[in-house]
Amino acid sequence: MQDNPLPWLEKNFGFMGAHSDYKACSKVILGLPMDSTTSFRPGTRLAPARIRGVSEGIEEFSIYQKRSLLDINFYDGGDIVVPFGNVVESLNRIEQTVESILKQDKQTVCIGGEHLVSLPVIKAYRRRYPDLVVVQMDAHADLRKDYLGEELSHATVMRHVVEVIGPRRLYQLGIRSATEDELLFAESNTRLYLDQLSDAVDDVKQQAGSRPVYVTLDIDVLDPAFAPGTGTPEPGGFSSRELLRVLHSLAELDVVGFDLVEVAPPYEKGDNTSILGAKIIREALLAF
Repeated sequence: MQDNPLPWLEKNFGFMGAHSDYKACSKVILGLPMDSTTSFRPGTRLAPARIRGVSEGIEEFSIYQKRSLLDINFYDGGDIVVPFGNVVESLNRIEQTVESILKQDKQTVCIGGEHLVSLPVIKAYRRRYPDLVVVQMDAHADLRKDYLGEELSHATVMRHVVEVIGPRRLYQLGIRSATEDELLFAESNTRLYLDQLSDAVDDVKQQAGSRPVYVTLDIDVLDPAFAPGTGTPEPGGFSSRELLRVLHSLAELDVVGFDLVEVAPPYEKGDNTSILGAKIIREALLAF
């Protein structure tokens, strides 16, 4: 591997099929190992390394898309080194790193970490793409004004995203847990599809049109039976098969960035959620 061209990054075991030449690649994988504001079960900071580690257990070739990771050039930049417990500086480093990549006409595929890590990524994307819309797949609305007295939290991240991209530009799919205040906020500020995933995709595609789209995927949108390795499991969710079909359908949009968050390896046996995470990353790299 050549020397890493990006600041605050620490190289580790690369994702399966990653290219060694940063300049030749149009997509960059970034690990965002931060879980400073998790409120139930911590451990998502371990996900980027584990998802990379188990990626060798799946094929480079996607039977769904009839393409292989060997057919595309993507670079694994490693993990951003975040100062544990310093939320503001951690978010700052993520935002600056992503902005640097976007200025080089590349796109990012990020692996969290808690869901708050999506905020600085989306901030950088919003500057690059002024007409940006965001598609969130999640069990939780994440629209609280604050959580446990903290305004920067995994439970408030999408409210901040609305402030960044503007009202009615956030499409929320799969939501099945929210407070009354969050639902009231969503009525005039987001496009909320309660307890809908694949059923909502056609409408999302019609509404988003040709605008650039950022997709953020919280693994807890799935039922815990399919993804037990997460910090905030929410019963009554969707299947991994349905999620993969949704990802492939969203590929019809102009998806310019993607992240997968909230995988927590300590809470499972057999790496099932991490292996699923690796498959999701493969499909996103090929589809978007």
